[in-house]
Amino acid sequence: MGRLDGKVAIITGAGSVGPGWGNGRAAAVLFAREGAKVVACDINESAMEETARLIEADGGTYALAHCDVMDASSIEALMATALERFGRVDILVNNVGGSAKGGAVDLSEEAWRKQIDYNLTSVFLTMKHVLPVMKEQGGGSIVNTASTSGIRWTGSAQVAYAASKAGIIQMSRVTAVEFAPHRVRVNTVVPGQMHTPMVEVRLAGQREGGDVEALLAKRQSRIPLPFMGDGRDTANAALYLASDDARFVTGTEIVVDGGMSVRCD
Repeated sequence: MGRLDGKVAIITGAGSVGPGWGNGRAAAVLFAREGAKVVACDINESAMEETARLIEADGGTYALAHCDVMDASSIEALMATALERFGRVDILVNNVGGSAKGGAVDLSEEAWRKQIDYNLTSVFLTMKHVLPVMKEQGGGSIVNTASTSGIRWTGSAQVAYAASKAGIIQMSRVTAVEFAPHRVRVNTVVPGQMHTPMVEVRLAGQREGGDVEALLAKRQSRIPLPFMGDGRDTANAALYLASDDARFVTGTEIVVDGGMSVRCD
């Protein structure tokens, strides 16, 4: 028996920017393996092909949906797909996000607004559309993905990313209290500096002139554990929060960072 047998889960950002285990892909594959019917969505349909292949290899059940989580009409279509295909939505896992360099002076206003929309408004919109369904059903679980950048300085000035990820944490707490009487739980996973495909595809170019090994070494130096996690570690935390094992857990966070955020140096 799987921990999510009989449940329907929407996973946003279920593709990946490159080969490997991004948070969304790892969650989609793990949740399907644990018995959930997964609605995997991403703005890049081709990025979901490997996710679909991995779910199929495990004999899982899924549907793919193109979705721009910054667009309300696109989210409405996603919800329609989930309900038409599987009849309900028990779980929502929000994985869309990404960082942009820049502090309070040098970050442009345009970049600020894009970061807030991409990282924070997207989570607001998906919750806005899924919460009425969960309330009507009599319950559900929402797991939002933040970042240790939302609770600590993590090595570079990325003020919009940090603010938006901090916003996810507090938005989740407030929503958890509001919807607790309806048996809807809302929690947050807070990953640290994981080795996901985004490191090679985006971050190395932004931070180390394309030197992936230099970036990985710098990130590892901040982590007390002698190895770096990846999207599977984020997904395992999300699985716990989404499952009935966490039936009495709401309005809180699980930090998945190898001890990085509790260091003094």
